[in-house]
Amino acid sequence: MNISKHNFSLFPSSTFLIVVIPCFNEPNLIKSLQSLLNCETTINHVEVITVINAPENEKPEVLQQNSKTLTEALNWAATNQRKNIHFSFIEATNLPEKDAGVGLARKIGMDEAYSQFLAIKNSDGVIVCFDADATCSANYLVEIENHFKKQLKTTGCSIHFEHPIEGNEFLQAIYNGIAQYELHLRYYKEALHFIGLPYAFHTVGSSMAVRASVYQKQGGMNKKKAGEDFYFLQKVIPLGNFSEINSATVFPSPRISNRVPFGTGRAMQQWIDNKQKEFLTYNFTSFLDLKALVDKSERFFTEDDVELPESIQLFLYEINFNENLIKIRANSKNEKHFKLLFFKWFNAFKTLKYLHFSKANFYENESILIASTKLATKIGVTPQNEVKSMLSVYRNFQQKRNMNYA
Repeated sequence: MNISKHNFSLFPSSTFLIVVIPCFNEPNLIKSLQSLLNCETTINHVEVITVINAPENEKPEVLQQNSKTLTEALNWAATNQRKNIHFSFIEATNLPEKDAGVGLARKIGMDEAYSQFLAIKNSDGVIVCFDADATCSANYLVEIENHFKKQLKTTGCSIHFEHPIEGNEFLQAIYNGIAQYELHLRYYKEALHFIGLPYAFHTVGSSMAVRASVYQKQGGMNKKKAGEDFYFLQKVIPLGNFSEINSATVFPSPRISNRVPFGTGRAMQQWIDNKQKEFLTYNFTSFLDLKALVDKSERFFTEDDVELPESIQLFLYEINFNENLIKIRANSKNEKHFKLLFFKWFNAFKTLKYLHFSKANFYENESILIASTKLATKIGVTPQNEVKSMLSVYRNFQQKRNMNYA
């Protein structure tokens, strides 16, 4: 593994935000960097670290593109200067094949960001995750700065995002697919909130931020090739004081990708390859069954036999619920503490595992429009008969409600 730093200098002591961008085989990095440069000027200094990375034995054309990207970015940075923002670059080559990917690239950049904050003795500084094909609203940096300056206990946050759902840059099929996929993300998050789970937050890699001290405390970023954002935030959210920034927007790309086993790019690749017309999501009945467990969870503090839907009963049996319940009770000071420990055990991973169990054994996946309509009637959202209109309604609904997991 070879690491080279470019355009680095001692970070100013006033540095409060460090934005980290993983970059692999990316021809349009400048567009993302320009979007950050165009942001309103922050009070404190902002550093942007782009990690241009490639695994060992990568194809020559990819290495050539990476080299071209770095050269173009350095030339761009030399001629695009502005107060309180600076752009630096890490060239990470020959990364181990078994680890190389977006997780390791984020980790390299975020580890460097933490080291820089350590050097200037600013553990309250914020590490912000962005993507090499994303853009942002002009108030993006200012809103993140204001949020963490005012919310002193905030450990981390997710940031409002909106994929482009119309335009000429991509095939119309891509725009149709990304609208359904984003509606799926919003439906999933809102369903978790509706049933009362404490970790109902978006976990999108290009739209999250964390304090440097929390990053270090929770062991840093992982090396996963996909889902690194989800796994990372599941270590941060349970600490409490996780929040949302809905006053600024990240615009992630909807482009297809076969570089990762799952996620947005892979979902779009499958959408095109399979010529899909309809995105299928978790059946809403699965969430209603799960809601019964959430609503009755406190009863397990003193009761062994609590009536639950069959899908929940069988799933709890599969994950050795009774054995774990004994341990949770033994460590609980009172009923409130029991519920806290209960959902640290029945966490976001088990929720996802249950939904897959439910799909395989009880309720088949259903159209995202149908599922989101069912949820809409429960949460006071006006249902729409078309995907993009429904997505707009869900976006507005979630953007107006700032959440905080205390």
